[in-house]
Amino acid sequence: MSDGNPTAAILIIGNEILSGRTQDANVQFLARRLAAIGHRLEEVRVVPDVPERIIRAVNELRASYDNVFTTGGIGPTHDDITNECVAAAFGLPLEKHPATWNMLANRLGENFNASRQRMAMMPRGAKPIKNEISIAPGFSIGNVHVMAGVPNIMQSMFLSLVTELNHGAPILMRAVHGVGVREGSIAAGLGAIQQKYSTLDLGSYPFYGANGGGVAIVAKGTDPEALEAAIREAGALIAAQGVTAIPGEQAS
Repeated sequence: MSDGNPTAAILIIGNEILSGRTQDANVQFLARRLAAIGHRLEEVRVVPDVPERIIRAVNELRASYDNVFTTGGIGPTHDDITNECVAAAFGLPLEKHPATWNMLANRLGENFNASRQRMAMMPRGAKPIKNEISIAPGFSIGNVHVMAGVPNIMQSMFLSLVTELNHGAPILMRAVHGVGVREGSIAAGLGAIQQKYSTLDLGSYPFYGANGGGVAIVAKGTDPEALEAAIREAGALIAAQGVTAIPGEQAS
C-alpha cells in the first residue's frame, strides 16, 4: 500500500545483536519517530560485523528505499567497521573529516589516540550528524544516515538529523482490543474492513496475559477520518462476539 510518503529501512549492524547478548532498543524509537514525520518504515535488517554483508545490505536498501538508517559499528574498536563499509558501498574513499577531527582533537587532547581517530573518518562528501551525548558524530551520505548503536546516543543523533529529512503526512495509529476474542472468529469481517479502507494498513494481533487472551486490531495510515471509521467498524466486529471493545492496545 503506497500513499506517496517517503519509505525507510533500518539496518542494525553488530554481532552482539545476533548473538543475543544485547537486545536492540532502537527500532521502536525510530519506528515511532519516523511515523511522526511521515516515513513509512518498510524493512528492518540485522547483519553481522562482516564487511561484504554490510556493503551488500547498504547497497540493496539504499536502492529500495528513500532513506536508510544504520545503527551500530561507529565506535573506536576493531569491530567498528560501519564507516569504511558505507564508504565502500558508495565507492568513495574513507578519509579524515577535518572539522570532526579538529573537534575531537580539541575535546580529547592527548586521549585522541589512533583508535579514537577512527571516529573522525568518513566517506568523502559525508555530512556529520551531531551527537550531543558523546561528541563523536554520525554522518549522512546520499540517502544513508549512519548512527551509533547505543540508544541514548542514537536518539541524540536522530533528533539532530530529523530537521534535515524530507517529511510526509504523519502516519497515525488507532487500535481496539477485545479480551476473549479469537482471530479466526473475526478474520472474514476484518478482511472486509481492510478491503473497504484500502489506503490503511489493518492488522490483528493476538495477545496472552494475566487477564486472559484476546486480539488487538490496529489500523495505521495518514487519513484520520478513515482511521476513525475503520477502527469503529473493527470495534463493532469485536462487539458482535459478545465482548466489549476497548480502545487502545492490550498490554500483554
